[in-house]
Amino acid sequence: MRPVRVRDPYDWAALRQLIAEAFAGMEGRIDPPSSIHRLTAEDIARQAQTGEVWVIGDPPVATVFLTPKADALYVGKLAVADAARHRGLARQLLEIAADRARMLGLSCLELQSRVELTENHTAFRAMGFTEVGATAHPGYDRPTSLTFRRPV
Repeated sequence: MRPVRVRDPYDWAALRQLIAEAFAGMEGRIDPPSSIHRLTAEDIARQAQTGEVWVIGDPPVATVFLTPKADALYVGKLAVADAARHRGLARQLLEIAADRARMLGLSCLELQSRVELTENHTAFRAMGFTEVGATAHPGYDRPTSLTFRRPV
């Protein structure tokens, strides 16, 4: 299966469902709760217009959102269905992201991961990412997310 960039028309509700299921393991582990609770199919369609949305499979089994920033390509909502994990799909999507960053003249990928999700930090480090900072959600006096970067 090859990653493809999706645009309208697309089954945004199915993609939202994939993300919700893939992020379900965070429920009760992270504070504050995930933004997935506010994510709508319309939000995903808007992301496809203002940034990029890539998927693997039909129906989708993996996805990533890409958003250019001033100095990096931001990687968001990287999600793989439970049944499709450990097949290298996240790596495939991150390689697409690296290709897109180079095409856009950006020198690195950037992503954020919640502090509590240490297994994700380990996976990102194994894929060449380095922790470069920490941020706090509004109203929190402690870091709630870690920022990682990877040169392309």
